[in-house]
Amino acid sequence: MSIVQDIRTAFSRRDNALNQLLLINVLVFVFLVLVKAILWLSGFQGYFGNVLRQFVLPSDLPSLVRHPWTVLSYAFTHEGFFHILFNLLNLYWFGALVREYLGDRRLVSLYILGGLVGGLVFVLAFNLLPTLRPYAVAGTPLLGASAAVTAIVMGAATLLPEYTFSLILVGPVRIKYIAAFTILISVIAINQGNPGGGIAHIGGAILGYFFIKQLQRGRDLGRPVQAVGDWVGRLVTGRPNLRVTHRSRPAEPAAKATGPRKPAQEEIDLILDKISRSGYESLSKEEKQKLFKASQQ
Repeated sequence: MSIVQDIRTAFSRRDNALNQLLLINVLVFVFLVLVKAILWLSGFQGYFGNVLRQFVLPSDLPSLVRHPWTVLSYAFTHEGFFHILFNLLNLYWFGALVREYLGDRRLVSLYILGGLVGGLVFVLAFNLLPTLRPYAVAGTPLLGASAAVTAIVMGAATLLPEYTFSLILVGPVRIKYIAAFTILISVIAINQGNPGGGIAHIGGAILGYFFIKQLQRGRDLGRPVQAVGDWVGRLVTGRPNLRVTHRSRPAEPAAKATGPRKPAQEEIDLILDKISRSGYESLSKEEKQKLFKASQQ
C-alpha cells in the first residue's frame, strides 16, 4: 500500500481523530521543509518567508486582516524538528487520554478551541499591552501547536487530576503536577525571549480548564466546532443532510423516556474503591464513563 493510500485511509476513518491531528501537523511540516529545500536549491530562498507567511499568525492587525485563516493554520505549523517533536509527543500522550474518556469529537474541539483562544490572547496582548506593542509593530508571528496542545494537557489534568504518568528519569507523576509545571514554563517564557508563545500557552490552558468544567456541568463548548466540522465533511464528501422521519408508534414507558441511566451511588463507590486500590488506569472504559456521568449530576 502506498503512502498516499495510507494517508487516505487514516482520514477516511471516523474514529481516528488523534492520528489525524498528528498527521496534519506532520504533513504541513514536511510540505514546508520540501518547499524550503526546493527554493534554496533554485536560488530563491528569499521567497520562503512569503510562503511561511501564509501559515503563521501575525501579531499586527493589518496583516491578520489579509490572512484571516492563520488564526487556525498557525496551530498546525512548525519549522524546527524538536519543536514539532515535543508538541506531537505531548499531543499523543495527553490526547490519547482525552480521546479515551471523552471521544474523538471532543478531542478535536479541545484542540481547535485551544488554538483559537491561544491565538486570540496572543493578538490582543501584543496590540493592547504597551510592553508588547513593539513586537506587534515588528510583525512578530506565532506558530506551533503548543497552545492547542496545552489546552489538551490542562483539559486532561482538569478531568483526571490524579491520573499518573511514568516519566523517564523521574518516575510516576500525577498529571495535575505536569499541568502546573507546563503553566510555570509558559510564564517563564514570557520574559525569557518568547512572550508570544508563553501568552498563547496560557490562553490555551485557560480554555482547556473551562472546557472541562463546562462539560461537567452539561454544556459542551465544542458543539460549534463539531457543527462546522460536520458541514465541511458533507461539503467534501458530497453527502446530503440525512432527514429522519418517525412513524407513529405506542408511547415508550416513562423509564425509557428519561434518557441514559445515570450510575447509582453504589456503583460509584465501587469504582472509587477500585481507584484507591489499583489506580485510575485499572478502570475499564465503561467505568470511566460512569464516573464522568456521575460528575455531571
